[in-house]
Amino acid sequence: MSIGLVGRKCGMTRVFTDAGVTVPVTVVEALPNRISQVKTEKADGYRAVQITVGTRRPSRVTKALAGHFAKANVAAGALSQEFRLSKDEGESLAAGGELKVDMFKAGQIVDVTGTTVGKGFAGTMKRHNFAGGMKTHGNSVSHRAPGSIGQRQTPGRVFKGKRMSGHMGVRNRTIENLKIVEVDVPRNLLLISGAVPGSEGGRVIVRPSVKALAQTRRKRLAPNKAQAAAPGAKPAAAKPAAAAKKPDKK
Repeated sequence: MSIGLVGRKCGMTRVFTDAGVTVPVTVVEALPNRISQVKTEKADGYRAVQITVGTRRPSRVTKALAGHFAKANVAAGALSQEFRLSKDEGESLAAGGELKVDMFKAGQIVDVTGTTVGKGFAGTMKRHNFAGGMKTHGNSVSHRAPGSIGQRQTPGRVFKGKRMSGHMGVRNRTIENLKIVEVDVPRNLLLISGAVPGSEGGRVIVRPSVKALAQTRRKRLAPNKAQAAAPGAKPAAAKPAAAAKKPDKK
């Protein structure tokens, strides 16, 4: 399943397990994900579901978008998102419906995409994790300096993409393999264990983990050799150990 949810990062809390262990979690509130269109391979060339999130004043919506939302019988949203569908999923989806947190379950591995927290102007050590200069042996006022940035006469310039000081954060990032600890269906909340990108109140997209799905597919197509062995088969006889080499006579 590749369908995801657009939510809002509310903050952090903790959950106690049956063994009394506390687990720090991030609370993600799934906003109303209204289905505005279901694309088909026959009509659009590929299969996908389009959702809209949030609200927008009618005066701020173009006539084309107003007609698009009116056709699906959904309220105009501030953000639209599209999720691709595989061959065997999304058959029950229809325009005018809504996606909720019940599509996920506790213990599921997910990928979360969001906009990282802005850090402003940062130096090379904070921005790129540089080690910095020596602390002693005559080093003065160069402990956190980036060092040399260019070459000699050839090429006589600094290459583009050089890791230097600059604006840090406010980048679209995806954190993979996070675990859903609990699903609160009545309040439409997801409790996720791990580093969810973004600040409180920011929008995030929660999708099923790509790597977890690929790993499950590999196990299904190529099972373990020990499990695939025929029942009643005798194990191969162990080869006798090689005879010890006799010491040479002097």
